[in-house]
Amino acid sequence: MLKHPLFTKLAALTAITVLLLFGLGLIEDVVRDRLRYRSITAQSVAESLAGPQTLMGPMIHSACVESWDEEAGKGDERRMVERRREFILTAMPEQLKLATGAAMEERARGLHKVNTYNLKANVTAQWGSLASLLPQSSMKNSRMHCGAPIVMMAVGDARGIRTAQFAMGSQTLALKPGTFHPTYSRGLHAVLPESVRGKADGLTATLDLELVGTERLAIVPLGGNTEVLMTSSWPHPSFAGRFLPSEREVKKTGFSAQWRLSSLATTAQADIANGKRICLGADEGSDYAHSGATPGDCADSFSVAFIDPVNPYSLSDRATKYGVLFIALTFVAVGLFELMKKLRVHPVQYLLVGSALCSFFLLLVSLSEHLPFGISYAVAASACVLLLAYYASHMLGGLTRGIPLGAGIALLYGLLYVLLQLEQTALAVGAIALFLVLAAVMVLTRKVNWYGLSQGGTPPRPTIPPVQRPAAPRAEAA
Repeated sequence: MLKHPLFTKLAALTAITVLLLFGLGLIEDVVRDRLRYRSITAQSVAESLAGPQTLMGPMIHSACVESWDEEAGKGDERRMVERRREFILTAMPEQLKLATGAAMEERARGLHKVNTYNLKANVTAQWGSLASLLPQSSMKNSRMHCGAPIVMMAVGDARGIRTAQFAMGSQTLALKPGTFHPTYSRGLHAVLPESVRGKADGLTATLDLELVGTERLAIVPLGGNTEVLMTSSWPHPSFAGRFLPSEREVKKTGFSAQWRLSSLATTAQADIANGKRICLGADEGSDYAHSGATPGDCADSFSVAFIDPVNPYSLSDRATKYGVLFIALTFVAVGLFELMKKLRVHPVQYLLVGSALCSFFLLLVSLSEHLPFGISYAVAASACVLLLAYYASHMLGGLTRGIPLGAGIALLYGLLYVLLQLEQTALAVGAIALFLVLAAVMVLTRKVNWYGLSQGGTPPRPTIPPVQRPAAPRAEAA
């Protein structure tokens, strides 16, 4: 039985499939290399322009030093030494409102493109009583010295600051680089008059900020009540972090999102007062992230990533994952022609058909580096369909057989393109399509005598012995 032509051909097709899978693996390696090069490009743009940005503030802080004299030593070695305690006083806003608009700008390094944004933010912060800026002595007869109150706005990458204007009431204050904060050092600050320390009726400040960044923006909800309104022309936002928007609207022309948070729902004020890091994940390149950070080590924040769902490399990577299914379905189609029309297709012809299918994925990733993905897909698919239809016409013995096979492969390419465009229902559509293909194969082969294919003829039917009937009684002679 093992020498039967059917088993020999199945063994040859198995070897061909393994060889084609190896080729698909090499193509997937090429796509992953391109994805890695794109990541390197994003890092290069971030190093040259500005990385992912984080907005934290405004908040007021003042560095203080408490010193006192203390007796040390015994006997003749007794002397008075000065002890010091350094600490920071902070005042968080009771009301914090941010209105931001992000205009997208595409930057490129060679063939690879990266999403950057130009953010214009209007920040309004209101403080109540500033009694928290009054230092409290911890030792009797100690001496207290505090630096001037400083209002600061921290950002993830200060290189992205383009313009900034700070006003307190009707007075415009001069902004300077840095924050003078030991933990959140990147940003800008303004020195406030000493008269604001301990002010009972509080104050209101506004900041107009223009900031550029790469791919992601995060915000720390520092106010007792924080309201953030963000708009952008980018239609594919990815919301992440500790809080999702209270309201959002995503259209083809862009998105708008609004967050409304209370200090009852977030520990951001206490986190920042305690100097917790702002970490957005190890892969997001936050300037404040540190390795090994756990969620408990990070201050509360939320973020928006300006992702590109039609990135040609990610789409090509998804497409290659369907390569095995393409090869299997095409081989099934050729096998059905061979079976139903009593044809003989050589294993080498199967190998050439499979190689043409594999070449589609290589064409797709190479063309998509120079052309829009949709055009690249149409060109690569059309070339492969025409080639396979032409070859199948000779392989299967006529245009009436080659054209239907080409049409079936074109249908597969169309289905794959639909799956690549779908984000939420791709699995359901793919499962339904696969079920319909399986049902069609079962219907077409419902009358095939599989025993005849494997044994060279129909199996012998069991013989039913004839029913023995009792003989009629003979008539007795008279």
